[in-house]
Amino acid sequence: PMLDTEDAWVSVEGPVSIVELALEQKRIHYPLVEHQFVLCTILYAIMRLSLKGVKPLSLFDSKGKNAFFKDLTSIQLLPSGDMDPNMLSIRQQFLLKVVSAAVQTLCSIQKDKEVSEEEYFPFEKGKNWPNLAADLAQYLQISEDLVRRHYVCELYSYGMDHLGEE
Repeated sequence: PMLDTEDAWVSVEGPVSIVELALEQKRIHYPLVEHQFVLCTILYAIMRLSLKGVKPLSLFDSKGKNAFFKDLTSIQLLPSGDMDPNMLSIRQQFLLKVVSAAVQTLCSIQKDKEVSEEEYFPFEKGKNWPNLAADLAQYLQISEDLVRRHYVCELYSYGMDHLGEE
């Protein structure tokens, strides 16, 4: 972009303006940022829902693992559309674990009425973990319908039929 400056500002000495510094920055490779976001979301789900025995990097192939350690401005080879069936199975199991843990947490909140959901998840008002798992399914190349069906089955198995019907 062209920045027009007045003549009075041209002769000013001092540090470089923040606008000029921003314009000099390299552009980021957005798919790489999106890839990092998926990893952060996975790590947050593991931490928040106390999932045990999950190895986050096992959810990514070698190209995906290598991309995590590169500069965000570099153009990296990201995983293609063809995935190993074993990798897809591991990803599917992870997403189903997230949904199961979220429903179990929701059920324990419902049983323990004196603790509100806001107190249990203080920084996550309105956070819907099953929907987040369904959104992650798109990035991880897993069927969203499979995740949503598992969510409904979990709701029914915990006796939350009114939520399962919705």
